[in-house]
Amino acid sequence: MKLQELLKSLHPIVPFKGENPEITSIENDNRKVQKGSLFICIKGYTVDGHDFAEAAVAKGAAAILAERPLFLDVPVVLVKDTTRAMAVLADTFYEQPTKKLHLIGITGTNGKTTTSHLIEKIFADAGEKTGLIGTMYTKIADRIFETKNTTPESLTLQKNFRQMVDAGVGLAVMEVSSHALDQGRVHGCDYDVAVFTNLTQDHLDYHKTMAEYQRAKSLLFAQLGNTFDNNNKSKFAVLNADDPASDMFRRSTAAHVITYGIDEKADIQAKNIHMTPKGTNFDLVIEAVSYPIHMQFLGKFSVYNVLASIAAALVSGIGINEIIASIESVEGVAGRFELVNAGQDYTVIVDYAHTPDSLENVLKTIQHFATKRVFVVVGCGGDRDRTKRPLMARIACSLATDPILTSDNPRSEDPLAILKDMEAGVEGESYQVIPDRKAAINMAVRQASLGDVILIAGKGHETYQIIGDVVHEFDDRLVVREAIEVR
Repeated sequence: MKLQELLKSLHPIVPFKGENPEITSIENDNRKVQKGSLFICIKGYTVDGHDFAEAAVAKGAAAILAERPLFLDVPVVLVKDTTRAMAVLADTFYEQPTKKLHLIGITGTNGKTTTSHLIEKIFADAGEKTGLIGTMYTKIADRIFETKNTTPESLTLQKNFRQMVDAGVGLAVMEVSSHALDQGRVHGCDYDVAVFTNLTQDHLDYHKTMAEYQRAKSLLFAQLGNTFDNNNKSKFAVLNADDPASDMFRRSTAAHVITYGIDEKADIQAKNIHMTPKGTNFDLVIEAVSYPIHMQFLGKFSVYNVLASIAAALVSGIGINEIIASIESVEGVAGRFELVNAGQDYTVIVDYAHTPDSLENVLKTIQHFATKRVFVVVGCGGDRDRTKRPLMARIACSLATDPILTSDNPRSEDPLAILKDMEAGVEGESYQVIPDRKAAINMAVRQASLGDVILIAGKGHETYQIIGDVVHEFDDRLVVREAIEVR
């Protein structure tokens, strides 16, 4: 695509009348630049892409997009905001791929990963080629790729969607983080269905207030569009009727609103919930018709995830019987209430619970079947919301008999300082502090006996631990399995 043609999608008040080279790729990482690339200078928190523009030209960049004048041997296009322009250019360069996909976006504090995997499985079981973008990985048809962020930047996102289209994918489902919404990473994404799971405290290190956090989430629903006939494709907002934040999201969108819930009246509702050690039974009620459901998940929070998935699939045209059959066949999602069984006579669960609400939900679910001691190994991430640390510790001490406070991903913070923040919420309570996460897990395993439950919370599917600026291999599931086998 010629540079001039590509730039037509940008703001017309900043015309470019320079040279018109052929653009073969768009990059914002100078290491990926090749002959013919348009290099976009992004000013980040620690690195300024403008400083690498000269190196990009040396590698063959045909043009540069920048926010300030650069004196180079290739055309330099100036814009006010390169991050915002990148989203527009990526969508144009990759030929607006999301218009060719049925795109479902999921936002909320907890449940995004499980809900996205459930939706993806429902469509796959219905014979659809699928794509998935989220915390654990990116899936394009049958290929799996590692992911760095829950929601990638706009350039990576549009490239992935283009690859999905080329691979014959029809349905793409993705987790949409509040950071991505606030930073405009999903600008250009043509969502057909937007799903809200829940809103509880998280990411206040970034958003500062819950009101601002909620505002960021609301953008997904506002961005569904303002028309009712988009090439005969209706838009839907799927909202949790039991969460007060849904009212704001309902008012933020022009799309059709479908609600799901347990306690409040909703379009899609779960009633008569009954948990057993082998799963959860409930009656799914839609328009006064009841369908019995048996799922292999535990917990009220899991019921919400299933309801959200059912709602998204229904408004997307999947039949209810197909949806139920698919839901009932799912055994679980990695790192989400995942059982680790190495022949021990006590229960071990690994879960991603890293917010006060998610930790409370998981521990309350465990109380439904726990008959003896409940151990919880839990920490809090460094360089993240400090205000949730005492809350996490308080929940651990109030809902577990044997809380063990430890490290999560301390990052640049002192692990002992993080633990001190946690301890501020549990003065006078009984708990252990073991900064080394492996030692903390080993301690729980050594102390557990017949019928006890151990919950290892916070990291779930993660296979690493970040200490300082070093990423160490660390998988809770492997560490606890080894501890059980050694014992």
